[in-house]
Amino acid sequence: MILFEKLYYLNRHDRRGLLILLSVAAVAFGLMFLAGPVEPTAPDGAGQSEQTGFSAESAGAGGTPQYYAQAERKAERFAFDPNSADSTQLLRLGLPSWMVRNIYKYRAAGGVYRTKEDFAQTYGLTTKQYKELAPYIQISDDYQLASTQVHRQQPTFERDTTYHRQEKLTQGETIDLNAGDTAVYKKVPGIGSYYARKINDYKNRLGGFVSIDQLDEIANLPQDVKTYFSIGTSEPLRLKINKLTADELRRHPYINYAQARAITDYRRLHGKIHSLQDLGLLDAFSPAAIRRLEPYINYD
Repeated sequence: MILFEKLYYLNRHDRRGLLILLSVAAVAFGLMFLAGPVEPTAPDGAGQSEQTGFSAESAGAGGTPQYYAQAERKAERFAFDPNSADSTQLLRLGLPSWMVRNIYKYRAAGGVYRTKEDFAQTYGLTTKQYKELAPYIQISDDYQLASTQVHRQQPTFERDTTYHRQEKLTQGETIDLNAGDTAVYKKVPGIGSYYARKINDYKNRLGGFVSIDQLDEIANLPQDVKTYFSIGTSEPLRLKINKLTADELRRHPYINYAQARAITDYRRLHGKIHSLQDLGLLDAFSPAAIRRLEPYINYD
């Protein structure tokens, strides 16, 4: 009331100006009341630390996405064989899932990593990743070619340490290659304990020799010793190709990992194998591989 009485004494121009100011103040107050309290806003990026994931379950009432912190996988280091390591181990080593799938496809197609350098050819593997993993790669002997296993240790020279004179065969005399043992083999000129063991071990792995020329598969064996051997009438031991597992098959010097897998896959898809010619269309078996393996196969 007092305010309106004071307005009465102001001139018309002053009263108009004061009323305009009061109207503007009233409108501004009304707008502030309708808008409600203003929330303080954080600077861009503040309060967010390494948010790498999203959870639909934690969305707010208005459907606003809520993020959660997702720790980056830390690569582990441990000894592994790329021929047999499973997907969990490969992922723990820090390899991405798409690269693990490529490794599985390579192995399923019969591919074998025989050296560390073979693993370096993995598609997408960087030089940094290979240098970090190389010290931990351990290739099992099971995945090596039989010929490399035979050739692994080569003597620089051979010395007979026995103090008694070893009787040697004379020119024209021969011994049965399959009937002999290390003591008999040492009677051959040029063969001492080392090569006698090598011949005997290879005979056992083959299941018996079917040709004198198979001695050429023993590393550095002197060629002239072949004239002192003959092949008797004994039959070699034969592999039951329709019953043995892949691991049992690949123990033979003439069957590698890919060929053992091809045999078991063929049995699973087509049934019993009646001839190695049944496998002739498979990439794992060349005509030469089939010929040398044929004497050692049993189809029962």
